[in-house]
Amino acid sequence: MPAISPLAVPLPALPVVKGVRLGAVEAGIRYRNRTDLVMVDLPAGTTAAGVFTRNRCPGAPVDWCREALAGGKARAVVINAGNANVFTGKAGRTACKESAAAAAKLLGCTVKQVFLASTGVIGEVLPHDRLIAALPKLHASLSETGWEAAARGIMTTDTFPKGATRMVEIGGVPVTISGIAKGSGMIAPDMATMLCFVFTDAKLPADVLQAALSRGVAGSFNATTVDSDTSTSDTVLLFATGQARTPRLPEGGVARARMLRDFTAALHAVLHDLALQVVRDGEGAQKLVRIDVTGAVSARSAHRVAMAVANSPLVKTAIAGEDANWGRIVMAVGKAGEPAERDLLSIAVGGVWMAREGTVVAGYDEAPVVAHMKGREIEIAIDLGLGRGKATAWTCDLTHGYIDINGSYRS
Repeated sequence: MPAISPLAVPLPALPVVKGVRLGAVEAGIRYRNRTDLVMVDLPAGTTAAGVFTRNRCPGAPVDWCREALAGGKARAVVINAGNANVFTGKAGRTACKESAAAAAKLLGCTVKQVFLASTGVIGEVLPHDRLIAALPKLHASLSETGWEAAARGIMTTDTFPKGATRMVEIGGVPVTISGIAKGSGMIAPDMATMLCFVFTDAKLPADVLQAALSRGVAGSFNATTVDSDTSTSDTVLLFATGQARTPRLPEGGVARARMLRDFTAALHAVLHDLALQVVRDGEGAQKLVRIDVTGAVSARSAHRVAMAVANSPLVKTAIAGEDANWGRIVMAVGKAGEPAERDLLSIAVGGVWMAREGTVVAGYDEAPVVAHMKGREIEIAIDLGLGRGKATAWTCDLTHGYIDINGSYRS
């Protein structure tokens, strides 16, 4: 196993979410002497929402989940690590169908109430016979406290398990929101190789869940990047078990939004927490980078500029080398294809403005910027001076460790 990222955060204590039982087992799909198969058992009536990769060559599990979401209900999630079941043709579709059928038989539900996710090597047929053989033992071992086991079981090149939780109320009724994620490389919108599974015991219809999830993903996973590569397997799934018996939602849009305001904010906080943990675990990462763009002609334009800077290999390698080279940031802004005026542009690193109105700030002292660059968390501010649009993106530096990991990924 690779050394744990210096940006790692500890896995929090994830509380019981009423109705959720989960766990992991070693199925021997690719790895040896570690768990690689996760199952989550959900009660009847659980509603579901999902957001998936925009890669035009998605894995068979992504297609399966998109179809399953049409029903709006879920009874189980089955996730394997080590094999992505991508670009595997008919064999990939068969693996999904038979894996879901085996899980459905254990639970006594329909196959379309079983959601699937896979992560790992692309282009190798998934040995789903091993997966199916391991399911009965796995199902028998599921526990409402199996969060850490599940978080570890979905890891590939991750160096630490990722989880987040929030407690909130809906109409005076306490509810819990907890989630786990995996991701380390091939991270870029839309979405950031990344799997995320979030669960709540609130009683909410599927359309309400979907709206809240889609908004939350926009400001979290779709505002992060490690290497500009959009995975074929990216999946975020959100499930509501209904076990908390929250009150019936008002029919009116304003009243409904008011009742769900705290829940929505808590859900978005969980998604944001998990997204940043993925960036913190970027392959070979040594520094977490925040990029704030203001003064753009629109929020959308600001987002595109922020992502252009976040995805620039030259910016990322300068950060890795602790080089206060603000010229690379200017370059990245200019190549974004968004409105930008050289003589209005301002650049700051670590709170120190180094460039304004097309040139270096008079009397600029690089020393505090150099000191900031030596830290683990780097802040870049960009003011375009054109409007009120703003956005934030998160990335990591680009080190030789990224090459080492991805140069031997299949070996």
